[in-house]
Amino acid sequence: QVQLVESGGGLVQAGGSLRLSCAASGDTICISDMGWYRQAPGKERELVATITSGGSTNYADSVKGRFAISRGNVKNTLNLQMNSLKSEDAAVYYCHALTGLCRTLPLDFWGQGTQVTVSS
Repeated sequence: QVQLVESGGGLVQAGGSLRLSCAASGDTICISDMGWYRQAPGKERELVATITSGGSTNYADSVKGRFAISRGNVKNTLNLQMNSLKSEDAAVYYCHALTGLCRTLPLDFWGQGTQVTVSS
């Protein structure tokens, strides 16, 4: 199994910054790609950004140029630097990990989510 624990959410003013982190534990050797998703009230969960094990990144158009995803110096950590936050960025942010490297595990795991609130 893989456990993902997010941290760093909170309340920020529009235009401000937040840094989210995700710590993975358990069968982390099975993790390949990781990513951040978000879900606002009444909306479906959507992709924010992903990063492969090789460091290639992908971003939703709505966050390009403002958000940066990275895998930390400490192995099995995932970060999301969020700058120039807008009210529409408010959501619960979820850490996601693909674990297809190990057939004994489910294909992916999710964290419990961390709330980001943006005040205008």
